[in-house]
Amino acid sequence: MTSWNDVLADAPDLAERVQARFQSAKHHTLATLRRDGSPRISGTEITFSVGNAWLGGMHGARKAQDLQRDPRFALHSSTADETLADGDARISGHAVEVTDPAEIARVYEGISIPEGPMHLFRIEVDELVLTRVEDDELVVDWWRAGQGAQQVKRR
Repeated sequence: MTSWNDVLADAPDLAERVQARFQSAKHHTLATLRRDGSPRISGTEITFSVGNAWLGGMHGARKAQDLQRDPRFALHSSTADETLADGDARISGHAVEVTDPAEIARVYEGISIPEGPMHLFRIEVDELVLTRVEDDELVVDWWRAGQGAQQVKRR
């Protein structure tokens, strides 16, 4: 398992830029796998708290059912700036459901959440990607567990 803190320790600059992209907007796009293996795209939010990144969802939501069945996901930041000056971020990995009420309360301490049952998933990070445009080049920074941070530039 690679926690968000692990990624911050291994690739601090990239992890901080990816986190900033996700924190710059509330709504993002989550890709999960349906029962038949086809992709499902859902809107979602991400929370960074107590050394991890977290996905939440309404009780019984299809995206939560997908993650319970197959924990693989990709999360894409919202893209508001068509110039990509701040980048376009993606986190891929596995989602682990957390059901312990004390841990859920610790994650959401000081954060307003709706009342009632919900799902909470801790993100185990497999890969980060930040794509941006600098001058006339496309710059792709990425990190993979066990491989460290890398960069490629393309014209």
